[in-house]
Amino acid sequence: AAALIVTLLCGCDIPSANLNNVSVNNTRHNKMTCFGRENRLKRLKLSKNKVGASFRSRGRRRKRSFQTAESRATWSGFRWNSEDSSTSAQHEFKLISSTFALTGDSAHNQAMVHWSGQNSSVILMLTKYFDFSLGSVTESSLWRSTDYGTTYEKLNEKVGPKTILSYLYVSPNNKRKIMLLTDPEVESSLLISLDEGASYQRYHLAFDILSLLFHPEQEDWILAYGHDQKLYVSVEFGRRWQLVHESVVPNRFYWSKLGLDKEPGMIHLETSVSDRQSQYITCKLQNCSEANKGRPFPGFISPDSLVVQDQYVFIQVPMGGRPVHYVSYKRNAFFPMKLPKYILPKDLQIVSTDDNQVVAAVQDWHQNDSYNLYMSEARGLFFTLALENIVSSGGPEGNIMIDLYEVAGIKGVFLSNKVVENQVKTFITYNKGRDWHLLQAPTTDLKGSRLYCVQPYCSLHLHLHVSDNPYTSGNIVSKESAPGIIVASGTIGPELTAYNVSIFITSDAGNTWREVFEEEYSVLFLNQGGALVAIRHTPLPIRHIWLSFDEGKRWNKYSFTPSPLYVDGVLGEPGEDTLIMTIFGHFSHRSEWQLVKIDFKAIFNRRCNTDDYQTWQLHNGGKVCIMGVKRIFQNLKPNTRCVKSRDQYISQMSDSCPCTEADFECDYGFERQSDGGCTPVFWFVPSSVSTDCTTGDSFLNTTGYRKALSNNCTAETLGKYSPRSQRCPRQAPRGLQLVTSEGTLTATMGDNVTFLVFLDESDGSTTSITLDFGDGTAISYANISSIVDGVKHIFSKVGIYRVAATALNSLGSERVLLYLHVTCLLEQVQLSAPSVVIRNEAVNLSTVLKPSYVGSVTYYWWFNNHTEPVMTLVGGMSFTFSKEGTHTVTVQVSVGNTVLQDKITVAVYEHFRSHVLSFSSNLEAFNPGVAEWRQDISRVVKDSMVQVSSPVQAVFIPPQLSLVLLSALNQDLIQFTLRPGVQINVYATRLSPAPIMDTSESGHNGATVIMLVSVVFVGLAVFVIYKFKRTGIRSSNLSVTGPTL
Repeated sequence: AAALIVTLLCGCDIPSANLNNVSVNNTRHNKMTCFGRENRLKRLKLSKNKVGASFRSRGRRRKRSFQTAESRATWSGFRWNSEDSSTSAQHEFKLISSTFALTGDSAHNQAMVHWSGQNSSVILMLTKYFDFSLGSVTESSLWRSTDYGTTYEKLNEKVGPKTILSYLYVSPNNKRKIMLLTDPEVESSLLISLDEGASYQRYHLAFDILSLLFHPEQEDWILAYGHDQKLYVSVEFGRRWQLVHESVVPNRFYWSKLGLDKEPGMIHLETSVSDRQSQYITCKLQNCSEANKGRPFPGFISPDSLVVQDQYVFIQVPMGGRPVHYVSYKRNAFFPMKLPKYILPKDLQIVSTDDNQVVAAVQDWHQNDSYNLYMSEARGLFFTLALENIVSSGGPEGNIMIDLYEVAGIKGVFLSNKVVENQVKTFITYNKGRDWHLLQAPTTDLKGSRLYCVQPYCSLHLHLHVSDNPYTSGNIVSKESAPGIIVASGTIGPELTAYNVSIFITSDAGNTWREVFEEEYSVLFLNQGGALVAIRHTPLPIRHIWLSFDEGKRWNKYSFTPSPLYVDGVLGEPGEDTLIMTIFGHFSHRSEWQLVKIDFKAIFNRRCNTDDYQTWQLHNGGKVCIMGVKRIFQNLKPNTRCVKSRDQYISQMSDSCPCTEADFECDYGFERQSDGGCTPVFWFVPSSVSTDCTTGDSFLNTTGYRKALSNNCTAETLGKYSPRSQRCPRQAPRGLQLVTSEGTLTATMGDNVTFLVFLDESDGSTTSITLDFGDGTAISYANISSIVDGVKHIFSKVGIYRVAATALNSLGSERVLLYLHVTCLLEQVQLSAPSVVIRNEAVNLSTVLKPSYVGSVTYYWWFNNHTEPVMTLVGGMSFTFSKEGTHTVTVQVSVGNTVLQDKITVAVYEHFRSHVLSFSSNLEAFNPGVAEWRQDISRVVKDSMVQVSSPVQAVFIPPQLSLVLLSALNQDLIQFTLRPGVQINVYATRLSPAPIMDTSESGHNGATVIMLVSVVFVGLAVFVIYKFKRTGIRSSNLSVTGPTL
């Protein structure tokens, strides 16, 4: 929970925190937008939070970062539009304000602000200059106010005048504890304050901090993630640190949850094994040794897929080329998440786990820029469709943003932008996704003229998120303390557009809307929704804001500064009972920051009492029973100017409503028909029973309906909607599945392989499971519950094993097979072929592997620059070269996840002669068996031969050349010194027609050398091919071995 981050960059890119890379608008977390000067349009990664939301609209991009839930500040950013002169003549009121200049910080372009609220008057502000050319912070200043922002003290001397600060953190459990992080480019240290920023103590770090995660209850417990992918822990609020684990995946570490995990000091981690594999482990806070590690899932998972949220743990495992998503409920065993049968997800993102229910966004195989929304039952296993084709886009940090907005203050109300026949339209639901309908447009425009907008051809559409377009803006805001009020920018018509954007407001949770501004404004809540503040987006300096005391029906103009101010941003209402707002800006583009504090207390002259309130009832198109209850809320009467107390906006709930069809959604395997009924989908068998149904017991069999988890209707006469109690039938096993925990069909010899067995339907307690591993080993289990953590087995030999799983009971059996390729590590590949061959005659190519037998092997052969290889399953092949010249042959050998290669060069001639040579026996004693040594010997022999045959180089008659060479060899004229005292002689063995492939064992103790001599049109070409003795290496899949270079 980092402190607020403010960036003085209009259109800046502060990455939002997200859950498994998906971002939605969730107003339970407080929001802040960047603000800044338009001449600094740069990207910067700043956010450090792990929980939060992002905004996207069809307008200008504005990234938000988040503060802790205890801090109630609201930030708002702006898109600059022209001045509206139509309201300039209205009578204006004056506000009590004070201005403070941050002297000396005119060049700074970023700021982080912490305002405690909760009876504290302290504000901390860290301003920085980020040099985009250097990619680092080069200047910083720390400011502190103790009077709600009237004055500030510069604390640079207290933290060190040369210290450059980069981040500001606040303990979410104790606002007096502040942590400042220095820029690691200069030094790596922490400055810690225990008195709300009044004094600091410096602590040096042995690593660079990339992000922090505070414990939700223990104020001194912190996890720190370093640039080197190492995770550290401190239980002393940063004074001392201890290494937890290495190779931790970024943002995939979580604190344990009290009541769910075994120990309060446990950590959930995703550690990286390779580029394609991670592992989910748990370990104790200060003892993450191998012996203390837990592995809740037996096997590898997909990288960057671990999500631990509330009662659920989610992972993804690749199986058969497709991702399979698993969920663990209440830290129990993992089971595959069940989407409708023929949904083939390209991507699945967790949106929410509130109210004991999982909300997931799924991108199906045919979707590109949209997602479908699914809701689960309590365990997070079975999902049903809630809404199709929700607009989505990719965030700047690789996260996914979907146009889904949860309205604050009223449970179950969501807004979403959906693609309908290539048009984006806004829909609303009041029952958490069971029913959706278009928004009703206002009946009149801002001038009072009647609007003719008839659904479905025309309706109101809202910008719910920040757009990819950085030059237009869209905004939506609601607040827990003001249930029913939603302010948003949008358009009226057949679809959502980025032009003609106006500001709209609703006071009854979206049933009716009013247009309040024709241009873009930023609207903030004051007095817990008892008043609204609006600031116009304009490129010009301003000195006015607008206030409404009747939920936006009328607006009064107030001046907040005597001198016009270029507004960069607004910080509003840091505490529940505080009526203070700070506007950030500058008088000119080169001036210091000006902080204008506005105190609204003079406008509200007393505390509110019961007579100041009125009630209103939530409804959905006139229907008052929503989610099984009638909900009545209270708000201030129009134009009442009193200060609301913290507990004076609580809703009042009437008696529960009797359950009706509207309180039920279709169960898994069912879909809603036009008459409202739920019928089975063609692929679903309603009579199927899961494995946890034991013969003799009873179970509740669905009738196609399930009550929404957060629905509170009273079950008087449910009739067809309630599940029916039935005896668990005896049935044969059905839906048996066998996979490896890694999701692969390969394994390494000697390693533990974990097999997972799943059974969709059967009596789990009486159905036995037998696994035959195909190597003569088999093992049986009385029931499937005995192997929920998988079955481990070690294969001691390479090969292809047929692993069989059999489920058996008295009514029948089912058997599935898995063919597992067990290999060992391939260490070396050598390609063998003659160095000189005759054109248009077949040549044998072969490979030698080390070790010689590694299991299933695939060979890929490339000849010269061909783009497509020749693929074989044996280590040799025959090839014919049709052109003279030098040719390159490359072979790649694939074994499991290992690919090695070797290549050689072959010279092709029309004809040549060859002589088989031998060395004296002492050569082999100095043979190290490496290619470079053989090449050097070949070069020396070739040079000697060229010198001996030079007198006859002008005679291009092969017999004459052969006689000269043979004579020289017989006279021991071809020799060389291997090392001092070691003389090597070369002599002829036999004369052979070309080409030659020597397959005989040499009768000499030394190695065999074949010298190929070819007469060409220019001169003498000598090729020496050295074939040395091989020990422990043999040719793979080829009976004939040829000479190798």
